This record gives sequence, structure tokens and C-alpha cells, in this order.
Amino acid sequence: MFDGEIVCEPPNNNLNKFEGTLSWNNKKYALDNDKILLRGCVLRNTQWCYGVVVFAGRETKLMQNSGKTKFKRTSIDRLLNYIILGIVFFLLLMCLFCTIACGIWETVTGQHFRVYLPWDALVPDDPAGGATVIALLVFFSYAIALNTVVPISLYVSVEVIRLMQSFLINWDLQMYYEKTDTPAKARTTTLNEELGQVQYIFSDKTGTLTQNIMLFNKCSIAGKCYGDYIDPIIGEVTEPNEYTKPVDFSANAMAEESFRFYDQTLLDAVRSGDEDAHMFFRLLALCHTVMPEEKNGKLKYQAQSPDEDALVSAARNFGFIFLARTPNSITIRGPGGDEEHEVLCILDFNNVRKRMSVILRRAGRIRLYCKGADNVLFERMGPTEPELKSRTEEHLQKFAGEGLRTLVLAYKELDEAYYEDWKLRHHEASTSMVQREEQLDTLYEEIERDLMLIGATAIEDKLQDGVPHTIANLMLAGLRLWVLTGDKQETAINIGYSCQLLTDDLQDVFVVEGHSMQEVETELNSCLDELNRPAADAKPAHKQSLSVVTFRGGTVHTDEGYGHDTPVEESERRGGYALVINGHSLIWALTSKLERQFLEVACQCKAVICCRVTPLQKALVVELVKKYKKAVTLSIGDGANDVSMIKTAHIGVGISGQEGLQAVLSSDYSIAQFRYLERLLLVHGRWSYYRMCKFLRYFFYKNFAFTLCHFWYSFFCGFSAQTIFDPMFIAVYNLFYTSMPVLALAVFDQDVKDRHSLTYPKLYTPGLLNAFFNKAEFFKAALYGFFTSLVLFVVPYGTYRDALSPNGYVISDHQLFGAVVATILVVVVTTQICLDTAYWTAWNHVCVWGSLLAYVVLHFVYNYGMGGPYVGSLCMAMKEANFWFTAVLTVIVLTVPVLAWRFYFVDLHPTLSDLVRRKQREDKAQKRRLDDIQRTPSARRRGRSVRSGYAFAHQEGFGRLITSGKMMRRPAPLASLSMFSLGRSEAASPRAETQVTFYTERSSSGAADG
Repeated sequence: MFDGEIVCEPPNNNLNKFEGTLSWNNKKYALDNDKILLRGCVLRNTQWCYGVVVFAGRETKLMQNSGKTKFKRTSIDRLLNYIILGIVFFLLLMCLFCTIACGIWETVTGQHFRVYLPWDALVPDDPAGGATVIALLVFFSYAIALNTVVPISLYVSVEVIRLMQSFLINWDLQMYYEKTDTPAKARTTTLNEELGQVQYIFSDKTGTLTQNIMLFNKCSIAGKCYGDYIDPIIGEVTEPNEYTKPVDFSANAMAEESFRFYDQTLLDAVRSGDEDAHMFFRLLALCHTVMPEEKNGKLKYQAQSPDEDALVSAARNFGFIFLARTPNSITIRGPGGDEEHEVLCILDFNNVRKRMSVILRRAGRIRLYCKGADNVLFERMGPTEPELKSRTEEHLQKFAGEGLRTLVLAYKELDEAYYEDWKLRHHEASTSMVQREEQLDTLYEEIERDLMLIGATAIEDKLQDGVPHTIANLMLAGLRLWVLTGDKQETAINIGYSCQLLTDDLQDVFVVEGHSMQEVETELNSCLDELNRPAADAKPAHKQSLSVVTFRGGTVHTDEGYGHDTPVEESERRGGYALVINGHSLIWALTSKLERQFLEVACQCKAVICCRVTPLQKALVVELVKKYKKAVTLSIGDGANDVSMIKTAHIGVGISGQEGLQAVLSSDYSIAQFRYLERLLLVHGRWSYYRMCKFLRYFFYKNFAFTLCHFWYSFFCGFSAQTIFDPMFIAVYNLFYTSMPVLALAVFDQDVKDRHSLTYPKLYTPGLLNAFFNKAEFFKAALYGFFTSLVLFVVPYGTYRDALSPNGYVISDHQLFGAVVATILVVVVTTQICLDTAYWTAWNHVCVWGSLLAYVVLHFVYNYGMGGPYVGSLCMAMKEANFWFTAVLTVIVLTVPVLAWRFYFVDLHPTLSDLVRRKQREDKAQKRRLDDIQRTPSARRRGRSVRSGYAFAHQEGFGRLITSGKMMRRPAPLASLSMFSLGRSEAASPRAETQVTFYTERSSSGAADG
């Protein structure tokens, strides 16, 4: 019988923390988050267990977190809401006008026709009172007759379009990563067009820009650097290549075939019994949370992070093999045989501590092994030799300069009596119900003091393929990229240069690293002074560059010429600046006093790198830009530490990499590689925005053209709310006659091909300026619909007023006139969609011509087959020349001005997309002429080797999980233990010659980099 007592915290929504104490058999046991099974979780690989329900129902942590989900909406959605409200107000104004006009007409004219148009019994007999009542009733009649001006079906159509656009993203084979069988996936259908309006990109580095596949590259042991490859011919340090022979580890039966190291001196030091080298690799084999397992007779490691896997594997290959683990022990095999160490305590890693330690006992000696960030461990060093510390720091600077991820190793001998006292206080703190975390942190700080320096490791994390090209293209498109990383400053800057975020033509790179508010404020003021310095006083840029736009008078003329110009920043005219800020400085920069100043500096820089940042700081930086810049933001990451940043941004993109699926599950879109972000934004994002805006402009146009015909007719029917069209036509106009062509346009249309969208990134600019759809564009579409409805009514009215057929039949009746106007309306709006369609597919042809056919078929089926009231009207009209003359005249009057307007601007003021379309046509014509000519292969592109740096990918909690024994298995004995890169020659691109037309060289006096 269990008769224990649990004292714990009250119900809350914190999933990452639990504080409680179990009292049983006169003993207290600490209860923390590792001992809690949350609602909805499944316990696996466990035959049986005892459990106690702590919280139930609405008090469970999961239900406490089930609050309102934050729904992300696009800027177009928000604009549409205002537009719809405006349209409703416009509808009420029309109804009010018709009401007043009806009252006047009934008072002046209608009362004299009561013999033919008798008033209803509810209407008073006196003229004034009767006219007033009729006018009030007509208000509601017109609200019903004109309600089609409010686009109720618009929202349904928009969701259908977004769904289809999401399928196109999912089906894009050019964003499919075959190596891991991972396609791109749109996890939401509400943000597609927002992908074409992104202004700021916030990116993690490790696993996002880099591969997150760690390789043990170099190390520093006792002040000596290992890992450099010295060429035997020239006797100098060189970069190893595929032909370089690695160190031979065949003497080690447990060595891994895939492990590569090129410095023989380190292996010789281990084999010669060097104590420092043995201590170094012994620490790597002991201080971790890796779990071993045997697969197919081979020892495999399951690591929580790729960093630990690389370090433990390195120790294994150099002869210190991690064999087994139990909750209370860890076994390794060294040069002297198997060693079993008793695990006394694991001081786990977290993002605040930035280090982990393990306390072990062997042969009566207690030792603490610690590894962590250099800035954290150097603060906790004891009386280490100054020369050793100095040489190690030099090696760390060298490693960071090469883009390697660094880690410092240290140890400490512990006295038995001191440890027992510390362990007792540790137990009391772990069972405390008051400030448990703070007490534990204090104890960790106490014991992790006076450490002895062993050395440092350097792990290589290579850039993903295509990262420099992708970043260069995105920046050329006008997007600003901020990298938020946990790396140290030197590593972050080096990675910035490797991935083309930082380039040699930058005027300067600002570094903010103050430790107090005053220091940070002073540094930010200095940056602002430099940014605001006149161009004549500024230092010259390093070199010229090319831009894909035309510069006139200090403004960048955008792609679509909607009256928007992008001012060229003075700083960018001089080559631009970059900002690098440390995490401890960012703490002060994000305060209410300095946040506006920090944002002003950052937004004037072409690139921003925030290093040594925490996950919370990442989210705060994104929120700061959202708050003050009112710009569309996108966050991209691959790990759990990026989740807050991904959720905060307007659009979250997760990369399915080595750190699990936490980022993917929290994202709006998921991709396998960072390079696919270029296609996601510049192709799918731009197309989605372009298509959605064209759809909205056309939708409002056709709705106004249709509905306002009733309004014009009201002047000729005594404002009686009589409709001009057949009720059946009104009901199916948006459903069958005009819906499919515009849906096909919104799904398949494209102004330029996808490869040209990538070749000319400046095509993305209109999305940054909201140039394709805004209030001005809406009013243009509405006014054109207003004009179209007027012409649609006036021209047929003038033709059919008092008209007679050659046979003497009257053809000026209401039903025939309504059928004529309806038919011409369908023809006109279909002609307009044909003019708007830039890319014809089979679906476009089916939808456009099918809609015209559907109109004719449904008209005859309804009126002849179902006995509709307009039976014979259209047939009678089509027999006469009046109909064909009226139709042709109306179409000409409405389409010729549109064609003239478009030809004028395409020929005299072409936009970049116009020029690209012209180039597409020229290429197509040239291809026909050169079909029989043999082409020479393009120059072979040469790859470029890049490196990366270290950031912490580890998570808290695995140490306590190991010591609890929950994840242990019964140990079994082992049998035997793109377009172009900015740093690449243009000759490498087969399209280099054709690009010259759209490029303009930037000089120091006028042009700026786009």
C-alpha cells in the first residue's frame, strides 16, 4: 500500500518545469519535470510502473496550455476586411440614394399612375405619406437587389486558391531533397501570398545555414594545437582535399571507417602515453549524455545533439571508447583496459549555464569533468598557468576565425568530505518547494569553481549547399537577412563572410559588445554618427558591384511602376554597413530606452548578426521589428531553440534537419535545405502574391460591372427595385459564368518563368511595396467596373430603345434587353480575363471557353427545359443584326482603351517584368532558329569550401533522465568491441551574356546596390 505524500506547485501552464516533493518512508524525494508524464504522452519500453495522478481535467498542464491559438493573417486579409466594410457602406449609400429618389419619383410622378400601378393596402392614400412608406420599403428591396456588390463568395474563392497554391508548393520537385526523402510542405493555407511580401528574414545558423553534421576537426591540448595538415612537399599548412591521406586508425578495432583526421602527431601523443592527451579524451568519453547500443554487432551511439556525437566518436577513434552506461555508472575502454566510473551527479546543460559537468568516483578519487563555452569556463578557472591559458585563447581565436565550433574542457579534484556536504545541500535544494532552480544554480556555481584547464575542441559544421548563392539572391531582391546565433563573435563574423552575408564591398562592420547600458548606448550612438556621415566624408567602398535595376536620380525604379520608388539609403550608396551585436549587449539594446535606437542602426545596415543569443532574445528581436517597422517578417530555423522565433514571426519556416522536428511542427512551411528558401520566396511567394492580387483586382472589377447595371436601370424604372437581369442569371453569375476563369488564372498564371524569377531577383520588389494590390489598385478596379457597367447599360439602351426588327416586331422589351446586357456582360468580362492572362495552360482554355459555353447551355436549359421567364428572348435578339453590332461595339469601347494603355506603358515605360517577358519571347524565337545548331557545353563550375562555427544544440534534462534509469536497457555484452555566386566568375553561368541588358554598374557617385 502506497501511503506517501506529494507536495507540489499549483496547476500552471509551464510544460518545462515542475517542482514537487514526495515524502515516503520518512524520506524525501525530489520531483521535477523528468518524473512527470504529461497528459497525452505514451510511456514506451516499460513493462510496468506505479503512477499517481497529480493533476486531472482542466488542471493538467496540457489543458492549461490550450488557450486561444494565435491565428496568422496576411496583410491582404487585413486590407480586404477594410475594403469589404467600405463596400458595405457604399451599398448603403446606393440604397439610400435610391430610397430618396424613389420617394421623389412617387411624389412627383408615381401618384398619377395609380390606375396602372396601384399602391399596396399598407400604403397611405395621401401622396406624401404613401411616397414615404414606398421609399422605405424600396430601401430594403435595393439592399437585396444590389447585395451582389458585396463579394460574399470572395472569401471562399480565396481559400480555394490558397489551397491549390499550397499543393503547388508541396508538388514542386525542385524543392524535394532526395537524400532524406523530404519534400517541401505548406503546413498552412493562409499565408501563401505573404511569402511574396517578406521584408525581413531571421535565420538561425546551426542546422539552418550549416549542415549540423559535426566533424572533429582540430583541438588544443595543454597549449599545443593539433589538426593542421602540413603538406609534405611544401612544408606549409594547407587545406586537405579528397586526395589527402588521413591518419590510419586501423590498429583500433573499434575505430569508425568514416572518421577522418589529418594530424598524425595527436595519435602519436595518445599512443606514447601523454597524460594531457589521455585526460583530454577521457573527459570527452565521460562527460556527456550519449547512450550506447549494439546494432548488427557494432557499437552505435544515440546522442541528443550532433556536437556530443562528434566528440564521443572522436574519443572512441583515439582509443577512449565509451562502452556502457547505467544510472549509477559509466564504462569506457582506454589504453589501460576497461574503466568503470561511478556516476555521483550530472550537472546538466541549459542555455543559461552553457556548460555541463559530471561528478565521477573511481579508485577512491572524486573528480568533476566540465565542458562548455569558453567565456563561461574561463571565468571559473582556478590558478591555471597564464601561458597555458594564453595559448589556448590564441588557439580558440584561430579556430573561430576558421569558422569552427569551439568548446573548452576542464576538470577539478574534489575532496570526499566537501562533496558529501555539497551533496547533502544539493538534495535539500532539489526537494525544496521555494526557489528550487535558484538554489540549484547557486550550488552548481559553487562546485564549478577553480577548474583546471585541459584544452579545447574545434568541430567543423560545413555550410549547406547553395547557401551563399541563396543569401546573395535574397539580398539582391531587397530582403534583409538577420542571423541570430549562439556562436561566439569571431565565429559569427567568419560565417557571415563564408555565406556572403558579409562581403568585401561593405563600408564597415559595426561591432556592439558593451556590458552596460551606457556602453551599449555609446556604441549605438557611434554607429549612428557613422551612418549619418555625409558621403564625401565616408571611406570609399572596397569594390564596385552590379545591380539588376536601373537607377535614376537616387531612386530605384521598381519592377512594376505603380508610382512607388524605393529611396536609396545614403549608407548603401557608399557600400553599406553591417552590424554584429553580442548577446550580453542585446540585453540592454532590447530595453525600452535603447530599442528604437538599436532598431534604427540595424535597419540601416545591409546585414545584422546577433551572436550569443538565447531563444527568448531571438523572439524579442523579431517582435521588435514587427512592432515598429510594420514589415512582413519570416523566421527560419531547425531546432527547438528556434520555436519561439518561428512562432513570433509572420511566417515561420522549419528545416527538417538533425535536431528533430520541433521547428517543423511549429512552422507554417517546412523545407529540407536552406537553399530552397530562395525558390519558396522568389518563385512560389512571388507567384502567389502576383496571382492573388490579379485575382482580387479582377474579382472586384467584375462584381462592380455586374451589380451597377441594376443601379443604372433604376433611373428608368422609377427606382422600383426592378432588376435588369434574370433572377437565375443573378444567382449563378459568380458561380458558373465567371468563377472558373479567374480561379484558373489565380492558380496557374505567371508573368515570367520560374528560372527568370531566380535570375532577376528584383522582380520580387513589388511585393515589398504592396504595389500589386492596395487601396489605390482597388479604386482603379472599382472605377473600371463602374465605367464598364455604364457602357454595358448605355450602349444597348441606345441601340434597343424603341427598336423594331425588319419584320416589324418590337425588340425593346425588358426581358430581351436584360438578356442582351447579360450576354454582353459575360463576353466582356471573359474578354478581360483573356487580356489579364499572361500564361495560358490547358486548364485556362477549358475554363475560359467552357464558361462561355456554360452560359449558353444553362440559359437554354433553364428557359426552355425548366420554363424560365426569359424563354426565347436571347434567340430573338441573336436573330437581329442589332445584337451583333451592339456586342461588338461594346467590346471595342471597353477593350481598346485597356489595350492602348498597356501598349503605351510596355513600349515607353517598360517594367522589369516587361523586359523579362520580351527576353523570353526573343529567346523562344532564337531557340526555334538554332534548333539544329550544336551547342557547346557550359563551363564547369567549381565548388567552394566553406566552414562553420560552434553553437550549443544541447538541451537540459538528459542528465537527470540518465541517472533516473528510465531510458536504460539491460546491457548486453558486445561481441567485439544557382544563377551565380557573388564570388564566382560570371563566365560560369550560361546566362551571363543575356543578363547584361538588365544590369547596371554601380559607381561611387550615384548608383546604389539593389
